[in-house]
Amino acid sequence: MHPVWAALPGVVLGVGLQLQQAALWPVSVYLTMPVVALLLMWLAGRCRRGGAPALLAGLLAGALMSAGVTGLRAAHQLAQGLPPGLEGTDLVVVGEIAAMPQHGADSDRFEFHVDSAVRDGQEVRVPPRLLLSDFRTEGAGRDWRAGDAWRLTVRLRRPHGASNPHGFDRERWLWEQGFGATGYVRATARDPAPVFLGARGWHPVERARQAVSERIVARVGDVRSAGVLQALVVGDQGAIERGDWALFRTTGIAHLLSVSGLHVTMFAWLATALIGRGWRRLARVWPGALMALPAPVAAGWGGVLMAGGYALFSGWGVPSQRTVLMLATVVGLRLGARQWPWPMVWLLAMVLVLGLDPWALLQPGFWLSFVAVGILFASGTQATDRDREASRQQPGWRRLAGAGLSMVREQAVVTLALAPLGLLLFGQASVVGLLANLVAIPWVTLAVTPLALLGVLLPPLWDLAALAVQGLTVWLDWLGGFSWAALYRPVPPLPLAVLGIAGGVLLVLRLPWLLRSAGLLLMAPLLLWSPPRPAPGAFDVMAIDVGQGSALLLRTAGHSLLYDTGPRYGPGSDAGDRIVVPLLRALGERPDTVVVSHRDSDHSGGAAAVRAAWPAARWLASFGEGERCLAGQHWTWDGVHFEVLHPSPEHYGPDGEGRLSTNAMSCVLRIDNGQRSAWLSGDLDAERETRLSMAHPDLRADLLVAPHHGSASSSAPVLLNSLQPRTVLIQSGYRNRFGHPAPLVLDRYRARGMRWTNTPQCGASLWRSDTPDQVSCHRDEARRYWNHPGAPDSVPDDGDDTGHP
Repeated sequence: MHPVWAALPGVVLGVGLQLQQAALWPVSVYLTMPVVALLLMWLAGRCRRGGAPALLAGLLAGALMSAGVTGLRAAHQLAQGLPPGLEGTDLVVVGEIAAMPQHGADSDRFEFHVDSAVRDGQEVRVPPRLLLSDFRTEGAGRDWRAGDAWRLTVRLRRPHGASNPHGFDRERWLWEQGFGATGYVRATARDPAPVFLGARGWHPVERARQAVSERIVARVGDVRSAGVLQALVVGDQGAIERGDWALFRTTGIAHLLSVSGLHVTMFAWLATALIGRGWRRLARVWPGALMALPAPVAAGWGGVLMAGGYALFSGWGVPSQRTVLMLATVVGLRLGARQWPWPMVWLLAMVLVLGLDPWALLQPGFWLSFVAVGILFASGTQATDRDREASRQQPGWRRLAGAGLSMVREQAVVTLALAPLGLLLFGQASVVGLLANLVAIPWVTLAVTPLALLGVLLPPLWDLAALAVQGLTVWLDWLGGFSWAALYRPVPPLPLAVLGIAGGVLLVLRLPWLLRSAGLLLMAPLLLWSPPRPAPGAFDVMAIDVGQGSALLLRTAGHSLLYDTGPRYGPGSDAGDRIVVPLLRALGERPDTVVVSHRDSDHSGGAAAVRAAWPAARWLASFGEGERCLAGQHWTWDGVHFEVLHPSPEHYGPDGEGRLSTNAMSCVLRIDNGQRSAWLSGDLDAERETRLSMAHPDLRADLLVAPHHGSASSSAPVLLNSLQPRTVLIQSGYRNRFGHPAPLVLDRYRARGMRWTNTPQCGASLWRSDTPDQVSCHRDEARRYWNHPGAPDSVPDDGDDTGHP
């Protein structure tokens, strides 16, 4: 094997290692790496004997080259970030909308390329690419269009997102997209109105995508169906509602409802056939056409170009990139009368994708796409040229039956082999996925997608495509309605996941069954693994990073309690659905009890999603339906005592509703194991804190969850003097407009020698009763160079653009 081939896996390895860096090295180090890589390749090429030393040199050269280039790109991008001094200030920016805007329930979001920026009459430097939001109070909002130039007054912030175990890394997503800052359009009566500067026409593809997307919405009345068609035609996956995405994941067909490799391949095959036939017909009129460009060449490269155009028009996602690059490689080899082993083609496509976007290596879609294709090749399910020639000699019904059996086998192979990878990436695997895909794959590929694409030319076909989507969703709703439709397991450690993935691959290879059965042994640890729990008599408290809101997970040796469910971000968006439920499932938790401290939406906004996920859990709250939290309620789990201290029965009226303000009705919960204790009090105000302290002067707490996110209206001196906590966990939002935690409150903590952590700096923070002097910060443990460095204790802002992609 030539050293160049060994360099291909080295490239992937080098990118992977560079992406694990918590901080970037000096630029000089990254500049040296490619030089050393070239030297190693030269030495490997001069090695007469070749063999292992030359291959090792090629592997190392590929790793050094890719790590160095990726590091240089990262250093350049980091240098273009938003200066901290510009955060939260009014800026006037001039530029153009560079991509199709995304329309939400209460805001529009778009990519903005900056030409110039001014603050207080002075030109300043801002990142060249911004992600801006325009919040709507009522009406349809402004007519934002790709390619239009605007002058806007905006407020910006450095990329910041929630940091939780196994959670979505919004900061990585913003980094990968090249956004140096996020922000929102200032639209108050005191701000200058946005000024339209004309249509520049510099982004014709994005403008065309937006036009087609709007035509679909105008034509198709059913929002659910229109969203699927927008995703298939223009790649607008945000048009699909979150509830539908949950259904598609549960039934294992999410890969079909985006522009996948299957759709691009089908488009390429049709384009190749049509171009080949048209080129041969052209030869009858112009015989020189075949002499200038033979029909196989015209058809092959024409199909690749058409597939590339479709992939570009539909958003240029990783599955589309992989498919186009592999198609181009295969066409080039075939037209050159060459045939490479499939692993080389597979690796080359992977390297080319990473060359375009090294951070794609961290996308779930990257691994799902490439692993699925690799499994199909390795398991021998892909038809060879000899198989296709033999199939042409068979009767039509036999060919159709053979194609159906081949599809069933391919889907079964992919479903089984990718199940361990799905558990690693998402903590779930679809049990009904095989059955759902047997109907969905031919239905979406042969009916929905062609009708959706042809609808661009003949809009009435979108009506038929919408009916096809509605028929499919009836089938999926039935399958997804079963309680066992999806298997949820804790996200395993990487070594166990790798073993499980190897076991899944081994099961589908064409090997003797005795060897294949060993795959079950490799998968068993993955399926049986459970995260470690506190020892009997111990407990821990995790303050989940949900932004400006509250959600806490308390665990004992055999039970768990969720205190508050996180905030509501906007119409159809809440922390329960986006953060709390996925996190608890990834940790393998099923809460026995849920306590919702009070009615405010920053504490109760995610309640519906949590209740839907675990309907059997006991619910305690100071409002709404269900059991009321009352002083005196208590229970013991695994040697740990739980007691409700507030509110009292007299605080409720005859109808069960609270007599006090919502904050004053907060459920106060104390947890105690005889040695260590914790105090949770929601948004309880200073007056009630003082009364509780005087009523229970002997109570102490090692851990205090900061009342009311560190507001100056809480954390009364009497409470702090009485409880004498050693550690305080603060849950607040980055640059929240309330200024939480208040400097006055932090001064109180300092004066009493209390240590505190705040979620904008810490991310999810974990306190354990057996190590009470330590708090584990997820942001520190999982830090990468693209992550936000942290935040000041209190930096107020009057807007929020923390929407998720």
